[in-house]
Amino acid sequence: MRGLLCWLVLLFLLQPWESQLQLAGPRCHTGPLDLVFVIDSSRSVRPFEFETMRQFLVGLLRGLNVGPNATRVGVIQYSSQVQSVFPLRAFSRREDMERAIRDLVPLAQGTMTGLAIQYAMNVAFSVAEGARPPEERVPRVAVIVTDGRPQDRVAEVAAQARARGIEIYAVGVQRADVGSLRAMASPPLDEHVFLVESFDLIQEFGLQFQSRLCGKDQCAEPGHGCQHQCVNAPGMFHCTCNPGYKLAADNKSCLAIDLCAEGTHGCEHHCVNSPGSYFCRCQVGFVLQPDQRSCRAIDYCSFGNHSCQHECVSTPGGPRCHCREGHDLQPDGRSCQVRDLCNGVDHGCEFQCVSEGLSYRCLCPEGRQLQADGKSCDRCREGHVDLVLLVDGSKSVRPQNFELVKRFVNQIVDFLDVSPEGTRVGLVQFSSRVRTEFPLGRYGTAAEVKQAVLAVEYMERGTMTGLALRHMVEHSFSEAQGARPRALNVPRVGLVFTDGRSQDDISVWAARAKEEGIVMYAVGVGKAVEAELREIASEPAELHVSYAPDFGTMTHLLQNLRGSICPEEGISAGTELRSPCECESLVEFQGRTLGALESLTLNLAQLTARLEHLENQLANQK
Repeated sequence: MRGLLCWLVLLFLLQPWESQLQLAGPRCHTGPLDLVFVIDSSRSVRPFEFETMRQFLVGLLRGLNVGPNATRVGVIQYSSQVQSVFPLRAFSRREDMERAIRDLVPLAQGTMTGLAIQYAMNVAFSVAEGARPPEERVPRVAVIVTDGRPQDRVAEVAAQARARGIEIYAVGVQRADVGSLRAMASPPLDEHVFLVESFDLIQEFGLQFQSRLCGKDQCAEPGHGCQHQCVNAPGMFHCTCNPGYKLAADNKSCLAIDLCAEGTHGCEHHCVNSPGSYFCRCQVGFVLQPDQRSCRAIDYCSFGNHSCQHECVSTPGGPRCHCREGHDLQPDGRSCQVRDLCNGVDHGCEFQCVSEGLSYRCLCPEGRQLQADGKSCDRCREGHVDLVLLVDGSKSVRPQNFELVKRFVNQIVDFLDVSPEGTRVGLVQFSSRVRTEFPLGRYGTAAEVKQAVLAVEYMERGTMTGLALRHMVEHSFSEAQGARPRALNVPRVGLVFTDGRSQDDISVWAARAKEEGIVMYAVGVGKAVEAELREIASEPAELHVSYAPDFGTMTHLLQNLRGSICPEEGISAGTELRSPCECESLVEFQGRTLGALESLTLNLAQLTARLEHLENQLANQK
C-alpha cells in the first residue's frame, strides 16, 4: 500500500514539470544535432528516482526538433556495464523514442561512469551507430546524468572525448561528486555542470538545457559571413559549402574542389576539372572509351589508305610504313628494297664482305683464317714466334699509367696464337734493376699470359734500358728460359716499351740483340727519345718504331704492331723459304691477284646496280 502511494505521489509531482517542459514554448529548431543521453542506472538510484529520470527524458524529447536531418537522439544506460537503449540511427519519430524510454529497465549494479563515456565516444558517436561524419560538422552533445561518485577514472577519458569534438554536460543529483562532474564537463564549467538536490528538481536542468538548445538563430542574422550556407547549432553556427566546393581557411568562404588533383579520377591520360565535377580527355592519336576514363589508340592502318608495300604500323601521329627483315624503307616512306648488307660500314668484315640474301659472310685472303667473331682475320694463327716484352717500370711512368701499359700488353696478346707450339710470350720489367716477370716457356695459353700480366707489380725508380737489353740477350731468349732452338727457325722478337731517356748506354746491347737475330721493336710514349728508339729498333725504323704522345692514345699503335709482329705464313722445322721469282710462286701470286680482281669486279657490279636503282627512283618521283 505504501509503494502504491509513493507512485501516486511521484506521478503527481512529475506532471507539472513534464508539462512545463512540453509547454514552455514552440518546439525549437536547433539545426542538425547528434545528442546522446548517458543515464546512471546503478543500484544507488532508487526505483521512483529512476522513474523521475525517465519522465525527464520524455519531457525533454518533446521540446526537440527530432528527425534524420535535424536532431538525432540516442540513449545509453550504465552501471557496472554499459547498455545501448537505442542508437542515434534507431528512431526518427519521437513516439518511438518515448516508447523505448518507457520500456527501460535499470541495471542496478555499480557506477562505471568512465566506461560509459568511453562507450559513448567510441561506439555511440560512431558513424556506424548513426552519428553524422565529422566533415559535416554536426555538433555532438553528450548529457551525463549520475547520482554518485564514479568507481573508475573519468578525467582522462572525458578529455579524450572532448578532444574528439564531443560537448559534455554533466548533471549531478543528490550524492553526486562535484569534482567528478567538473572533470567530465566541457568548458565553461558554469554552463556545463549542473547539480540538483534531488531527482524531483532535475527539471531545472531540463529547462536550462532546452533554453540553451533553443537559443537565438545566428544564421538569421546578416553578419554570419558564410559565402554559401549557414548551419545553426546551439549557441553557435558554422558555414558549409555547396557540392563541388570546400571551406577555405577563414571557415566562411568556399573554394572550388580540384577533383583532378585528388588523384582518384581514374583518367588514363588527362583529367579536366570543372566546378564540382571533372571529365577525362585523351592524348592526340587516342579516343575515349565508353567508360569515359580509359583511352584506346586510333588504328590509322585500319582506314586502308596507308599504301605501305610491306607493313603498316599505327602510331599516335598517324600511320607509319615498316619493311620486313632484310629490307630498307625507301625515301617515299612506303616502298621497300632488299638490303645489301655489305654496302655499308657496319658489317665489320676486315677483308671482304659477301652478301647472301638476308644475311652476309666475311672472307679472308688465302693463307689467313677467319677468327671466332666471324669478321676479323687472324694473322698469327699459322705463325710461330718467341716474343719477349721489355716494359719500363720507372717512376716517371706512374702507377695509373702502368696499369694502362699492362692493358696494352694484353691487347697485343689478344691477336697472338699463344701455345707451346705457336707463339710463346715472356715479360721483363726494368727500372734501376731488371726482373723477369715470367719467361717464355711458363704459360701455354693467352688467358694464362694475360692473368700473369695483370698480376705484375710496379717497380718504380730509374730507367736502365741498356741493362734490360743485356738481360734479354743473355737470358730471356735462352732455351733454359723457354726459347725454342735456333735450328727450328722460329722468329725471335723483342719489344721494348719506354717513356723516357735511358740512364745507361744502350748502343752496345741494342746492336748485340740484332746481331743475335732478334727482331727489335721500340714503342715510345710521352718523353721517349726518338734517337734511342731508332737505335733499339731493327731496320727499317719506320716499320719497327712506334710512338704515342700519351698513355691514353697508345692503342692506335696496336694495328701497326699486329701487322709487323705476326708473320704472313708460319715457319716451322723443315720449312724452306721460297723465292718469289720461282715459277710456282708466280703462278700462286697470279691466282691470288685474279681472285682479288674478280671480287672487286663483283662489288663494282653491285654498286652500279644500286646506283641505277636510285636513279630510277629519282626519275619516278619527278
